[in-house]
Amino acid sequence: MSTPRRRSDVERNEGALLEAAAAVFAASGVNAPVREVAAAAGVGVGTLYRHFPSRSDLVVAVYRHQIESLAETGDAGADPFTAILGWIHRFVDFLDTKHGLARVWTGDDAGFTALHTLFVDRLVPVLTAMLDEARAAGQVVAPITAYQLIRAVGDLVAWAPEDPDYDVRQMVTLLVSGLRQLQPDRTV
Repeated sequence: MSTPRRRSDVERNEGALLEAAAAVFAASGVNAPVREVAAAAGVGVGTLYRHFPSRSDLVVAVYRHQIESLAETGDAGADPFTAILGWIHRFVDFLDTKHGLARVWTGDDAGFTALHTLFVDRLVPVLTAMLDEARAAGQVVAPITAYQLIRAVGDLVAWAPEDPDYDVRQMVTLLVSGLRQLQPDRTV
């Protein structure tokens, strides 16, 4: 028996809600009014609640959607280093949702752990492949793993102060640019 096909308007509305929610959350935070998300998606609040009964359901869905989008993206035609930098900047945008999820999470700890596992399982291999390509092209020489880079970027974003003079993208770009250099031997 085959799985019934979802109506195209249902799929379109869900996609529009996920894209709108990501944009609204990036601009206004995860506590933005759901009516703002619905309006940005061009649907009514009732439609939003049919798809996502609670705010945490919506944030989790946006989180999953962004993981899949990041896992599937790359800068076609870009040199490997530029592709990594572009991907890392999209990753920085995604981290806003990740941190927002922690603030509104009402699920169980196992559910949160499963989301983290999805995050690691989907994104580390993508960045690993990008780093391997950049190393093969001689554009990255630093001996860092994809997981270490993701953690370093995450730390820069997580601890970014609410300071107009601090530009987290600039700091992340500086970090990623350092991949082009060998780290000095730290033996003392």
